[in-house]
Amino acid sequence: MKLAINIDHIATIRQARGGAEPDPVIAAGICEIAGAEGIVCHLREDRRHINDRDVAILKDIVQSKFNLEMAATDEMISIAIKTKPETVTLVPEKRQELTTEGGLNLNSNTKALSEAVKKLKSNGIKVSLFIDPLPEMLDKSVELGADIVEIHTGTYANTFDKEEILKELTKIGAISRLAAEMGLVVTAGHGLNYNNIKPVLNIPEIEEVSIGHAVISRAVFVGLDSAVREMVNILNNYR
Repeated sequence: MKLAINIDHIATIRQARGGAEPDPVIAAGICEIAGAEGIVCHLREDRRHINDRDVAILKDIVQSKFNLEMAATDEMISIAIKTKPETVTLVPEKRQELTTEGGLNLNSNTKALSEAVKKLKSNGIKVSLFIDPLPEMLDKSVELGADIVEIHTGTYANTFDKEEILKELTKIGAISRLAAEMGLVVTAGHGLNYNNIKPVLNIPEIEEVSIGHAVISRAVFVGLDSAVREMVNILNNYR
């Protein structure tokens, strides 16, 4: 299972003072040197953390895989087509939310999503859809022409009830297997940390996990290089 690091929260710290430090571009290089096999960032419409400058430079300097998260708006699709990251992950976005609250509702605004997927793919960009672990969302992902589905793990990560944890893991595992059988690449992310990632590693269909907040939080105490290496070691050695 590969590790992609979301560097949004490096930019969040930068924006707290409105200056130039810490630079998420430098963070991306450190993450790759430490063993990350992908860099993820979310260019939000309000530019609350990652900005256009970051995206442009990251496309040039990332040596592994650059995954750009965004809403399926005309502005964002235009930026993606101009920048040409390897992958674009379409995610829901609300101005008032602190972080992404769930997967895309693919039954809503289907026409816009379909057009976005077609435009991105026609420009050589792989498209990932961020979905809850529900069969109907998986079916719709296939219908829309997605290359990848990223399974939303937030519900699993944010519950402490043992029965609910098992229930969510079962849902994630079942959807992952079905997605792989349908020819989709399967990734997962949201709320994963150094502890709750371990059961997820037993789902072999998940090829990559995207982790941001937990690693950046750990980096405050041990440094970014060490924080990434610790997570890489868990992914390599746990199963």
